[in-house]
Amino acid sequence: MNLFPLKIALRYFRAKKGHTAVSIISAISVCAVAVTALAMICVMSVFNGFSGLVDSKMSLLEPELRVVAAKGAVIGNADSLASVARTVEGVKAAQPTITENALAIYGNRQIPITVKGVRGNYDSIVNVRPLILPDGGGKFLLYDEKLATDMAVMSIGAATSVEARPGYATPCYLYAPKRVGPVNVANPASAFRRIPVMVAGVFELKQPEYDQNYVFTSLEVARRLYDYTKEATAVEIALKPGAGESRVMSALSERLGDSYRVENRLMQHDQSLKLINVEKWISTLLLTLILVVASFNVFTTLAILIFEKRDSIATLHALGADNATVARIFVLEGWMVSLAGAVAGVVVGVILCLIQEHFGVIRLSADTSNLLIDTYPVAVSLTDTLIVFGIVSLVGFAASAATVRAMRSSLRK
Repeated sequence: MNLFPLKIALRYFRAKKGHTAVSIISAISVCAVAVTALAMICVMSVFNGFSGLVDSKMSLLEPELRVVAAKGAVIGNADSLASVARTVEGVKAAQPTITENALAIYGNRQIPITVKGVRGNYDSIVNVRPLILPDGGGKFLLYDEKLATDMAVMSIGAATSVEARPGYATPCYLYAPKRVGPVNVANPASAFRRIPVMVAGVFELKQPEYDQNYVFTSLEVARRLYDYTKEATAVEIALKPGAGESRVMSALSERLGDSYRVENRLMQHDQSLKLINVEKWISTLLLTLILVVASFNVFTTLAILIFEKRDSIATLHALGADNATVARIFVLEGWMVSLAGAVAGVVVGVILCLIQEHFGVIRLSADTSNLLIDTYPVAVSLTDTLIVFGIVSLVGFAASAATVRAMRSSLRK
């Protein structure tokens, strides 16, 4: 391998420039590339932080794995499917659940809600109890055996909208359209099934998707409400400690067949995470375009350097260097300018992101009383760091090669 062009390029890169303008333009080129690389690292790390925040907060009410029908919205014999899922190695618990829309009426107030029908021991799948509000928030109870009364746990948004409080004074009525049977046109109310429940507790997750209109009730109440017997909309699964998620997913898919789809938490949040990822890569693309513009400084630096080194170029030719070797020297010289900026920008960007990640220096300007966090979430990714370095290096090399190609007449004998 011929290292001669690299040695000469390193010498030119380290040597003091003959004109102050060349030194200044070289420094500007390095700074322009460094600032762009720094911005790319910071932007991508912030989007990683938001992705991690979405996953960590939503997972409080989402199972580790969920089985849904590949076609349609309902699983026919959900109880049997849950029994089969429990036999798969690595599965700790599996329960059928129902998630459907309904109408809640409490007193003279009403609100459209999302009903989540679960079993009483649902905390073996998702630990809901810590989300119950303290100081009058009640408790997580779906059926009161002493009073033989169906209960419900409402989100803080739903409870506030209808002014519901935990207790047995006023029932909350759940309404849903009947799936089967005739409809009496003279009595439209007969087209709806109504089930009374008492409010046992109020929970808050600080996620609008759940806090606005979410209501937990027992699986039996949900099945009566929607005219189900053994059906469910999903089978939710909890894994044993140390069980490999991907391995269990593969085993479940093989055991259950193509009629069902197994989803992990990322797949359950795919819409939110896809939106964040799209914004992340669009921002990266825009910053890459800015990087391309910033790389024009490399063009200027190399052009001036080539004119400055005309005597050296003549000497290299006299020593036997051909045109391709001389061109390679200046391509490497320009590339080193970009690499210097890339290294500086990536290192400083990673340091700044780590400081933000551990100390939360930059805070959100909005009213943090209604937010989950009060600082910008940041998560540095090695993969993203390598991608940024690769993009900056590739753009820098392309800019250097284009410059040398444009100046090839000055490099010839």
